[in-house]
Amino acid sequence: MLGLALRTLRSRLSGFVGAFVALLCAAAMVTACGILLDTGLRGTVPPQRYAGTPIIVAGDQEVHWTTSKDKGDGEVKEKTKSKPLTERAWIPADLAAKVAAVPGVAAVRTEVTFPATVIGAPGDGESWGHGFESAPLTPYALATGAEPKTGEVVLDAHSGAKTGDTVRVLTADGVGEYKVSGITATALDGQSSVFFSTDEAARLARAGQLTAIGVVPAPGTDTGALADAVRAALTGTPGKVYTGDDRGRLEFVDADAARVKLISMGGAIGGSALLVAILVVVGTFALSMQQRHREIALLRAIGATPRQMRSLIGREALLVGATAAPLGALAGIGLGVWLGSRFRDLGVLPEALDLVISPFPPIVAALATLLAAFVAARVSARGVIRVRPTEALSESGSAAPRVGVARILAGLLAVAGGVVLLIVLSGLRTEPAAGPVTFLTAIVWVVALSLLGPLLARAVAFLLTPVLSVLLRAGGYLAAKTARAQARRMASVITPLGLLVGMTATILFVPTTMGDAAADDLRAGTLASYTVAGHVPSSTAEAIRAVPGVTAATESLTTTVRVGQDKYRAQGLSAQNLTLTVDPGVVDGSFSLDGDHAAISSLAADQRGLSVGDKFTVTMGDGVHVELTVSAIYSRHLGFGDLLLPYPVVAAHVDTPLASTVLVSGTADAAALRAAAGPGLAVLNGAETADARDAAASANAEVQLIAMGLIIAFAAIAAVNTLAMATADRARELALLRLIGTTRRQVLLMLRTETAVAVVLAAIVGTGIALATLTAFASGMTGAARPGFELGTYAVIVGGAAALAWIATVLPGRVALRRQ
Repeated sequence: MLGLALRTLRSRLSGFVGAFVALLCAAAMVTACGILLDTGLRGTVPPQRYAGTPIIVAGDQEVHWTTSKDKGDGEVKEKTKSKPLTERAWIPADLAAKVAAVPGVAAVRTEVTFPATVIGAPGDGESWGHGFESAPLTPYALATGAEPKTGEVVLDAHSGAKTGDTVRVLTADGVGEYKVSGITATALDGQSSVFFSTDEAARLARAGQLTAIGVVPAPGTDTGALADAVRAALTGTPGKVYTGDDRGRLEFVDADAARVKLISMGGAIGGSALLVAILVVVGTFALSMQQRHREIALLRAIGATPRQMRSLIGREALLVGATAAPLGALAGIGLGVWLGSRFRDLGVLPEALDLVISPFPPIVAALATLLAAFVAARVSARGVIRVRPTEALSESGSAAPRVGVARILAGLLAVAGGVVLLIVLSGLRTEPAAGPVTFLTAIVWVVALSLLGPLLARAVAFLLTPVLSVLLRAGGYLAAKTARAQARRMASVITPLGLLVGMTATILFVPTTMGDAAADDLRAGTLASYTVAGHVPSSTAEAIRAVPGVTAATESLTTTVRVGQDKYRAQGLSAQNLTLTVDPGVVDGSFSLDGDHAAISSLAADQRGLSVGDKFTVTMGDGVHVELTVSAIYSRHLGFGDLLLPYPVVAAHVDTPLASTVLVSGTADAAALRAAAGPGLAVLNGAETADARDAAASANAEVQLIAMGLIIAFAAIAAVNTLAMATADRARELALLRLIGTTRRQVLLMLRTETAVAVVLAAIVGTGIALATLTAFASGMTGAARPGFELGTYAVIVGGAAALAWIATVLPGRVALRRQ
């Protein structure tokens, strides 16, 4: 049977090209997503700042909670979960003495870390300030000059400064002038270091707290044993011991969050891509089986059993898959590297987190592709090989085999599943829950289209026959009759086009739906005339408040916090004259952020069961628990986040306690505000603020577009692939039409008309799928059934689908006619 499969492949090579292309692309997609997933699971971050110190003591960079589940019979199962913090955790300074007292510790090096940027210095990475006593942790060594004293700084080798220069340094305390006392011989990639005197660093950092303690082992001390001893000495304290690559995870606090995001992104994209790949491969093999209907029927007529046919077709699929899967997996490695570089450019993948390239993703992708090929071939051939031998030849000549009852029932079941998913989606109010369901809903509707497509194509062709016959005469009549007779072929063409239109519109318009709703919230809730944007110290905010005509200047600082296990976007706002700059749409209570008062969105309040006056505990980004009181519940959570907190509370628990924006109300003009703000800060009016917000939203949407663009590209390739296969197989039919007197122009008109009908029908169905899915998504996420459809983008989607269909249909048709 294997020999027969090989001979079949050689004799019908062109018929298997489409399946080969589909499987190759599927393997490449799964490999690329697997690389992202593998990086999230096993990616390491080598230390830089802490590379010279084998043992580091710092705060726990994860938040932990324990859940209990009653299993009955008095047995309770407890499970501990943890998630990475979004900010740096600090530890008490008195832990240094406890660590220093451990036998085998020769010395300890304490460190504080705070934002410090030399204004005008080269480089676009992060810049942090430290006390010079922590320089040996890397180690940093002086190339020129001396240790800093009060009013002095030491800069790294990339600063471009020289000993004796005077520089201006931006810290949370404002902009200050410092003399450069020395330049280090060392510089790190992607981050700059500014060293202050010990007293100055303590003043600029958190009083009585440290970010890290470096442990210097005594000569001859076993590092592993010393780490265990330090760990034991710190039992019951906030300190945690870090060694090896864990020092890199401590140093780059965003690395763990990025790994979690890569895991969820790689899993979600890979799962969606695999579903789409299976759908496309099944459709490709189904078209191939239709094209081989006469051949299979002949084999059945001369005595081949269904079991033998299944074995033959399965082995053919495995042979094609065995060729396509390794090539696709290899191509997927390059695709994964490209994805990693794009995500790195967009800030999703930190510079310090190396992409993991291992054999596992290609191997898994190749095996998954082989399995998909085998299953797709067996499913596609099911109806063909069950033809009775006595009916085989007559059936093979039939142009319009019946659609099986099982297929109709499966299609109706898919429709029912799509309806259920739409109902579920319309009730989901959080993006982590709604995102996967959104794309699953679109895929289920496409599955329904692929199953019921022949019935739909036949019905449309029947209705269009008189219209096309009148409008386009012979060409239109032939197109309508052919579409009706070859409903399965028409359905196999409509499905990938409908998938292309529906999935592309869904992927592109989910971000615009959310972005439009968030922009509406901000537009309605922002009362300020101007926005000062940048890193704004409190001293500058006070200077802005002193400008004549300014009635309110609200400092704003964003962060991410947890209430219980739930993660929320939060915003710190200064309380003075707050209601003159911000209106979050209060529905209950009085909007006040004085003291320990906080406002919470109606969505978060419902989730947590909170009312005005209730107390609740917030886990800040650095892991510190803060108890607050609900002062108000508001409705505009898409624009303002789920929690509005007092600005001092947020500033005390973030790595960069500088306001990201200051909202300014009053009659002051922009020139006066720019003078008060100083260089490096932008003063934006309402329109400019909206433009900046749209640009930021576009950057976030680009991440999702690149991630889901694989599916769009695969859908486009599948559409071209299927159309080209369908057209190339019609050489005999086109030759017969020419023999009976049909002109070349009439044949081409028939092909163009068939393509136009397929494109229009696919556009209608694909648009319907996208609109239904996006409407349900918008209902749940924004509270209004208003999807963010952009007509220009939609026209490009449909136009692109039409162009691809024309290229894949008319061009092969012209080639086939030239051979006549």
